[in-house]
Amino acid sequence: MRMPTIYWASLLVVLFVHACNAFYLPGSYMHTYSNGEPIFAKVNSLTSIETELPFSYYSLPYCKPNGGIKKSAENLGELLMGDQIDNSPYRFRMNINESVFLCTTPPLSEHEVKLLKQRTRDLYQVNMILDNLPAMRYATQNGVNIQWTGFPVGYTPQNSNDDYIINHLKFKILVHEYEGTGVEIIGTGEEGMGVISEADKKKASGFEIVGFEVVPCSVKYDPAVMSKLHVYDNISSVNCPLDLDKSQIIREHERVSFTYEVEFVKSDIRWPSRWDAYLKMEGARVHWFSILNSLMVIFFLAGIVFVIFLRTVRRDLTRYEELDKESQAQMNEELSGWKLVVGDVFREPDCSKLLCVMVGDGVQITGMAVVTIVFAALGFMSPASRGMLLTGMIILYLFLGIAAGYVSVRLWRTMKGTSEGWRSVSWSAACFFPGIAFVILTVLNFILWGSKSTGAIPISLYFVLLALWFCVSVPLTLLGGFLGTRAEAIQYPVRTNQIPREIPARKYPSWLLVLGAGTLPFGTLFIELFFILSSIWLGRFYYVFGFLLIVLLLLVIVCAEVSVVLTYMHLCVEDWQWCWKAFFASGSVALYVFLYSINYLVFDLQSLSGPVSAILYLGYSLLMAIAIMLSTGTIGFLMSFYFVHYLFSSVKID
Repeated sequence: MRMPTIYWASLLVVLFVHACNAFYLPGSYMHTYSNGEPIFAKVNSLTSIETELPFSYYSLPYCKPNGGIKKSAENLGELLMGDQIDNSPYRFRMNINESVFLCTTPPLSEHEVKLLKQRTRDLYQVNMILDNLPAMRYATQNGVNIQWTGFPVGYTPQNSNDDYIINHLKFKILVHEYEGTGVEIIGTGEEGMGVISEADKKKASGFEIVGFEVVPCSVKYDPAVMSKLHVYDNISSVNCPLDLDKSQIIREHERVSFTYEVEFVKSDIRWPSRWDAYLKMEGARVHWFSILNSLMVIFFLAGIVFVIFLRTVRRDLTRYEELDKESQAQMNEELSGWKLVVGDVFREPDCSKLLCVMVGDGVQITGMAVVTIVFAALGFMSPASRGMLLTGMIILYLFLGIAAGYVSVRLWRTMKGTSEGWRSVSWSAACFFPGIAFVILTVLNFILWGSKSTGAIPISLYFVLLALWFCVSVPLTLLGGFLGTRAEAIQYPVRTNQIPREIPARKYPSWLLVLGAGTLPFGTLFIELFFILSSIWLGRFYYVFGFLLIVLLLLVIVCAEVSVVLTYMHLCVEDWQWCWKAFFASGSVALYVFLYSINYLVFDLQSLSGPVSAILYLGYSLLMAIAIMLSTGTIGFLMSFYFVHYLFSSVKID
């Protein structure tokens, strides 16, 4: 009876494999175009590294598409990031090189001139998308070739008060001929591997778009001549003028004509490699330096932890090995510090409910970060899928509410010895970090609303987020809390005395040591933090998730080691109040992250202008620092808890 089952299962697998095409992970499915087939570009929000406030493309007097403006369907992440993707009148026909007229605006009003000048001087970029590829612009600055995504709204020449609008675009579209040979592509996004599969061999041949480059120009046209033309009429090719007299000035009552030309160029770049131009990993040596630096810190701390465990094991072995009395006396003297707090080491800490809630939320955030980065490192969340990273993080966070509830309530039961009050703990865990995030984002959202930015979250999305919070996250956290009441409570290896032991006076405050401990995890993190902040605030693509995964693992190890060493140091001086100190020993890295964010604002984001932009930056940085504090603090506390439990259960106390 077993053979037929295996046979049918094998046959089913073979049929399934035969029927399935291979797939390409980073981004959308491959689309082939035939000669002359029309392709329309899309436009995203206007963005600036000076203000960090995105605005709608059609907030400026640009040409509108014939059928009216239509918004593209956007995911949760795109909406939260302030993306607003609309259709555009820019039409290309596959493999047809042409120069095309779009439209001539009515005379510019005072308001439009003011807006255009403001957007130009704030260095706003137009972000255009074709077949899911952003427009790429190459420029030479001080002899170095620089690549940008998007092109400026306009420019202001040096020593001039006049502004000029970009109204002519020269597009170069790289295409790769697809033969339809049955070779399907599967890739991880960073390298892109070609995998030959026995897929559908009848797939139609055509051309894939593998590159989208733009050269922006400002050209002054004669409005009388241009007004006679209709949309998509052919015009003669234009060379970008170098003289300002031949460029289109932004001035009241001026009529601006918009034109573009397109050139199709055959390329050897294949579909899975088309994002390589955007994802060129710069500073690989710096990433490796960061990792080697972290490894040195880890080995140093691991040595200290090893010495600590070696001493405790030696103390335990003296029960079974014959040593002279002098050696035993010396050993007892060495270990007398932590041995004296045996009756207080598991005493319930101050604000125990808050600690349980913060540890639960920390587990939720850490789980979300680890799973997201692992999936991103495997290529499932590439920049080709805009907003997927943020959407994935939110969904993971919602469903990991069950872990937050479980850990919070189980820790509460361990400290209290009873399940009483578990509902309150679960509710607090469900509302603590999301509540902080909600308050910060609401304040920032009112600022964005006041600036009329597309980065403001719409009211409808607010209700969606609230529904996800209270209809998904809260019930799952309560379910996790219920499971925590059913789980076996962690048993302490020693009993706690009724009267607390007095903690000896110190020469220096313990919080100084706790704050200093955060420098070691920060040393692991700060180089990678620079690349992440550049990705968020300078509009660069961040795609070295492999490095980020390694740095995350090293950070977890360093946080665990730092907290264990600090906890042992406190126990040795008869300080049994170790719980909060263990949490903040590794959690204090968040303070350094926030201070580094301020340093980045002052020295690397010097172009950031206005108090609104600075408040937005600091608000998001504060939210990131709180999340890091909960995550790293939880790692430190849980490792210290395991260490203390192991220490007092493995060593026999007289």
